[in-house]
Amino acid sequence: MKRRDFIQHTAASTTLLSLGGLSLSSCIGIPPRKHITILHTNDVHSHIDIFPEDDPRNPGQGGIARRATLVENIRKENPGTLLLDAGDIFQGTPYFNYYGGELEFKLMSMLKYDAATIGNHDFDNGIDGLYAQLPHADFDFLIANYDFSNTIMDTHTRPYKVFEKDGVKIGVFGLGIRLKGLVNDNLYKETRYLDPVEIAQDMSTVLREKEGCHIVICLSHLGYKYKNPDIPSDVNLAENTENIDLIIGGHTHTFMDRPAIHQNRKGEQVLVNQVGCFGINLGRIDFYLDHKNDLVGQNGTSIVV
Repeated sequence: MKRRDFIQHTAASTTLLSLGGLSLSSCIGIPPRKHITILHTNDVHSHIDIFPEDDPRNPGQGGIARRATLVENIRKENPGTLLLDAGDIFQGTPYFNYYGGELEFKLMSMLKYDAATIGNHDFDNGIDGLYAQLPHADFDFLIANYDFSNTIMDTHTRPYKVFEKDGVKIGVFGLGIRLKGLVNDNLYKETRYLDPVEIAQDMSTVLREKEGCHIVICLSHLGYKYKNPDIPSDVNLAENTENIDLIIGGHTHTFMDRPAIHQNRKGEQVLVNQVGCFGINLGRIDFYLDHKNDLVGQNGTSIVV
């Protein structure tokens, strides 16, 4: 297992680096900080098994059983852990062709995913096919910019959810890509697409100001970045909103060694991360907060499975 570590701390946290799971602050009399861990995947595309050793690109990598072991160990290390997915759970191996998504949702439920958003390929069996698999998912689907009110999916997703770990409130909301042109109209039917940047600002304001969240996370299936800056993307989103601390991306299968730092419209830092595809990597972001639940630092790691 390879781990590429990225450490970004504010001036207030430069003396509070983590040492093997033990905060240095506990050794020098400073009150211990709170520690929230975000684990994430994207674009797994029905890849359940380990890639064979003779695979030309990803020999011996991936596999949901290995991911389960990693997640279990990290949860033991830090109970304040969330596991999230940024969409395109479906399509890519015969498992999906045969089981239609049932296996993917059952396995994610066994791993105790906390939430996921919806990618364009999750409509590949139609909106009815997606709906039919929902009973197998023991986690919430978060999507704020798809209006399902005239479809069978109405009331079966949420725009956001607030989690609480060790007194820290973590708000998570989801965004999906424009389906028109990517997905046949008859597959997503009357689903209405809403502007993701406008919706993101609305959601992040609600989470920060109304719900009182200390950390705000966007699960995005928009794609990391495009040549045309007018196309909504994670970078575009980060730079044109405020109140978001972390954007977990998908769709473009972008392999990032560590989170990118972007400035939001108020000049504040936003982390943007994406971990490629097919379950090859598990993303890990660690947030550190002081006794007032103010963010004082964060670590970003990509774990090759």
